Amino acid sequence: MANATKTKNKKPNWFRRVGAKIKETFSELKRVTWPKLPTALKTTGVVLVIVAVFLVVVTAVDLGLTELLNLLTGISGS
Repeated sequence: MANATKTKNKKPNWFRRVGAKIKETFSELKRVTWPKLPTALKTTGVVLVIVAVFLVVVTAVDLGLTELLNLLTGISGS
């Protein structure tokens, strides 16, 4: 009796689980509404501009803190 319950609750083998997951993933991808090219380009441009702005801000803060540290410690940069 205990042996029958073990086989009943046993998971399918690894290959069947992976295959089912891949099938489920492709099924889900078919339902996705993909953006049109102009929308994708516009949002990519927005992301690049935001990244550039953050790059400038972080670089400015880094340079400012470096100069402050050099001023406090008396070490010259060049």
